[in-house]
Amino acid sequence: MAVTPPGPSGDPLFGNGRQFADDPFGFMRACADSYGDVVRLELGPRKTYMLTNPADVQRVLVDDAERYRKAQFGDDAIGTLLGDGLLMSGGDRWRQQRKLANPSFHVRRLGALAGTMVDHTESHTHGWESGDIVDVHLEIARLTVRIIVSAMFGSDITDREVRTVQENLEPLGARFEPDPRRYLIPNWAPTPENRSFDAAIDTVEAVIDDIVARRRGTERDPTVDPAGTEGTSVPGPAGDPSGDLPMDLLSVLLRARDRGEQTDGDLRDELVTMLLAGHDTTALALTYTFYLLSNHPEARKAVEREAEAATADGPPDAADARDMAYTERVLDEAMRLYPPVYTLFREPKLDVKLDGYRIPGGSALMLPQWVVHRSPRWYDDPETFDPGRWAPERRSQRPRFAFFPFGGGPRHCIGKAFSLLEAKLILACVCSEYELSYEGPDLSLRGSLTMHPDHPVPMRIGER
Repeated sequence: MAVTPPGPSGDPLFGNGRQFADDPFGFMRACADSYGDVVRLELGPRKTYMLTNPADVQRVLVDDAERYRKAQFGDDAIGTLLGDGLLMSGGDRWRQQRKLANPSFHVRRLGALAGTMVDHTESHTHGWESGDIVDVHLEIARLTVRIIVSAMFGSDITDREVRTVQENLEPLGARFEPDPRRYLIPNWAPTPENRSFDAAIDTVEAVIDDIVARRRGTERDPTVDPAGTEGTSVPGPAGDPSGDLPMDLLSVLLRARDRGEQTDGDLRDELVTMLLAGHDTTALALTYTFYLLSNHPEARKAVEREAEAATADGPPDAADARDMAYTERVLDEAMRLYPPVYTLFREPKLDVKLDGYRIPGGSALMLPQWVVHRSPRWYDDPETFDPGRWAPERRSQRPRFAFFPFGGGPRHCIGKAFSLLEAKLILACVCSEYELSYEGPDLSLRGSLTMHPDHPVPMRIGER
């Protein structure tokens, strides 16, 4: 096999960790520009290789997916947070959990959830008044928390619980911001950061436990599923008898627990994963979409026209969302420029060869959406907001994995269809009634598990 890929030099103790921590987005792009499709980095105790050619991304995620697994890091904070849930598990465990969760995300069930999504949106925005200034990221995140709990847990969440979740996202997110010193400090060390992180996990898990306690004994009651069952029944997971059973994720997991297939710990891991991942990425995609629409009036007017059409005969439904073709292009362009998940990690089980280079088994592979999505190799004027680039004839000219906001292959995001439906329905409800104008500084970003604004995102509300 060929020699080691090229890469930037680093300092003796932290490698490239300081450079990455100072500006992860600029550093990744500079490395791709300077060193090509495969870049060797030192970001921790083991080598990392950044891949930015869509063909290599497809090979890792799809074509040779069985040769790779989720990357495991020495700093196990992500394992502490999400445990062995769907996002982090592997092998037979992951296949079992994915099979259990699939009915909750069946297309028929998702279509029936449109009313729930719209009801929460209308209730949440009912108090908005012309002239008000709101932090749109905070507002939309609180809304998507309510939607995911209702849709996937078959439960309401109180105002206090929503605030509790939001207040604890900051110490959780801070734990995953790039910091080269983190590998030198064990998770058990009683540093202020570790104590805040552990306390935040305990608090979020307590919210989950309260929701589960309210639901115990109702996992066979079809009335708890906001999607209903009549006319929308979906194939249940193995072990569930046929019949009208609720298919919200919590009901499915509770029944699996009764069969001895899940423990209380398993159930908590899945629900924490669903709560955090299921609301955060959609909220971020919408935050960046509202920001871009505020700066591009022509695109905003086109989205408003589709929103008016979707709501002309009453609250929008899944069929109306399918007709919002331009809005979907706007969402795609927002996720291209500002991918909520800005990089993925995998590791080869054994040595592999990529672009002629030998990549050792057990090393970390970085697949950065941030870099690929903004590459001039795949996009004309990549820094420009241009929803038209998602017209079918232009999209077909690019490699498949020049755009992968939801990952790809067997481990693609299970919530992709849910998230896109939710985002379009929220846009239909908001843009048919309100015009949001950004009144903040130039957008600044910070990296954590997902890519967040580094400041509030103030929007002035205007009635249309």
